[in-house]
Amino acid sequence: MNGAVEAANKNIKKIIGKMTVNYKDWHEMLPFALLAYRTSVRLSTKATSYSLVYGMEAVLPVERMARACNKKVRPRKFAYKYDGPFIVKEVFDGGAIILSDMDGNENTLPVNANALKKYYP
Repeated sequence: MNGAVEAANKNIKKIIGKMTVNYKDWHEMLPFALLAYRTSVRLSTKATSYSLVYGMEAVLPVERMARACNKKVRPRKFAYKYDGPFIVKEVFDGGAIILSDMDGNENTLPVNANALKKYYP
C-alpha cells in the first residue's frame, strides 16, 4: 500500500514541478495539480480516478459557464436586410430616414442616414 501512495505522490510532484517556476509557491498550485491528477486517464483502468469515485466525468466551472452561454446563442445567417435601391420617403431630426423600395412598399422602421450609400444609376 505504501508503494502505491509513493507512486501517486511522485506523479503529483511531477505535475507541480511543471506548473511552478520556483518551489516557494508550490502550495498555490496544489489544487490545480490535484485536479489535473484526478482528471487524467490512467492506463491500467482506462478511466479517471474522478469518474471511478463519482461515476461521471468532472465538469469545470468554465465548461458550465460556456454551456450556459451557448444556450442563449441563436444560430443566424449573415444576410443583408436591405436590398435596394430605395427611395427616401421621410427624413427626421437626428438623421433617421424612412425608406421605400422601388415598388412603393414603405419600410416601417427608420434607418440611420450614416448607414446609407448614395445610388448612382
